[in-house]
Amino acid sequence: MPLDQWLHAATDHPLARYSQYVNPQFAKVLRTIGFDIAFTRANGAYLYDARGNQYLDCLAGYGVFNMGRNHPRIKAALQRALELDLPNMLQMHAPPLAGLLAERLLARVALPALDTVFFTNSGTEAVEAAIKFAKCATGRGEILCTEHAFHGLTNGSLSCNGNAEFRDGFEPLLPGRRVPFGDLDALRTALASRTIAAFIVEPIQGKGVYTAPTTYFNEAIHLCRQHGTLVIADEVQTGLGRTGRWFACQAWQEPPDLLCVAKALSGGYVPVGALCYSRTIYDRVYSSMDRCVVHSNTFGRNTLAMVAGLAALEVTQDDGLVENAVHRGRAILDGLRTLATEFEMIKEVRGEGCMIGIEFGEPQSLRLRTGWKLIHTLNANLFGQLIVVPLFTKHRILTQVAGHNAIVKLLPPLTLGDADVEHLLTALRAVIAEAHRFPGGVWDVGMDLAKRALRAS
Repeated sequence: MPLDQWLHAATDHPLARYSQYVNPQFAKVLRTIGFDIAFTRANGAYLYDARGNQYLDCLAGYGVFNMGRNHPRIKAALQRALELDLPNMLQMHAPPLAGLLAERLLARVALPALDTVFFTNSGTEAVEAAIKFAKCATGRGEILCTEHAFHGLTNGSLSCNGNAEFRDGFEPLLPGRRVPFGDLDALRTALASRTIAAFIVEPIQGKGVYTAPTTYFNEAIHLCRQHGTLVIADEVQTGLGRTGRWFACQAWQEPPDLLCVAKALSGGYVPVGALCYSRTIYDRVYSSMDRCVVHSNTFGRNTLAMVAGLAALEVTQDDGLVENAVHRGRAILDGLRTLATEFEMIKEVRGEGCMIGIEFGEPQSLRLRTGWKLIHTLNANLFGQLIVVPLFTKHRILTQVAGHNAIVKLLPPLTLGDADVEHLLTALRAVIAEAHRFPGGVWDVGMDLAKRALRAS
């Protein structure tokens, strides 16, 4: 069947099929919040629906599309790879493109202590590899993570997640502990047991865009070194320019022992992840020829993934995306901080580069506090949707609520231009201003969402 026919068949009642055969609960969520739109095309920072309406994508596939959607250079590289009918996944073979991508990725990581790469299919698989390697290299069994952390949803990665809603129903998981993000005293106490193989940490926590000063990471690494614990930097979302550096951990005084990469390395086309680590750790894991495949996978070094990764690195460099993340991110943050001086429910604006969180808090004025408490009585996690939903339905901007909090997360492609930033800030001002009028349209959205959720449950 030609692709056009498949697409026609797939777009005929797509949500009904998805609900019947894939994930009915997620389909309910999309219907409830009005995100059940059939997108038919994507280009750069934009999505297009069947009517040709344009939407600014400030979600970027959770950070996959740093270079925008359907980048022509990445597409051309993949098309050429298909045309060449290259040998692929021989298994008993050292793929030359894997060696080239490893070399070029390590050049961008630019941390001499990290000199070896293991390729994976995803971010969570990179984390799984890091956990295994750390346990093998240290002979210890526990992994230490932070509260509110997110490292993936496979079994080992899930063990390191800081939010209970992901772990519930799947425990017991791997042994480990959690400490508050940014709390050096708690970290010091946990490390004192000398049972911790590795401390895994995100430079910026994805679930709430929580940040910590560079001094925290510098001291945390020092403490880990003192206690024989390895450091895993999870840069699955922060890596490849997102925070205004190729990798956020390049700002630390000492490098991590293992670095997890994925998402944007795919170029938005072919899933690919990587674990960058030291040869010392490699020698402990792959300690002899009969252990040369002691950790491996079937698809991890496949030709299309390696081509996508190579093209993604070139595009990020040639298009100046790291620099653009600094420039556009600063403009967004400055604009949001100006809004925070005008609107009392903006509790905090935080982030780096183009990874930004807007946290809302209970207002002081009596009328607004009445609306806040009413919404929280209906659903403690609803307020963020009062911003996200009208941004989408009225202003055609796709964003997300960061976890179950009153936090709106902005994760746009690094290709944004001045007009995009202006459109985003203008729309945010309009929605936030409306949220500061109670009763009013935004609060009506909240009541409607609560009613829909009750009907759907």
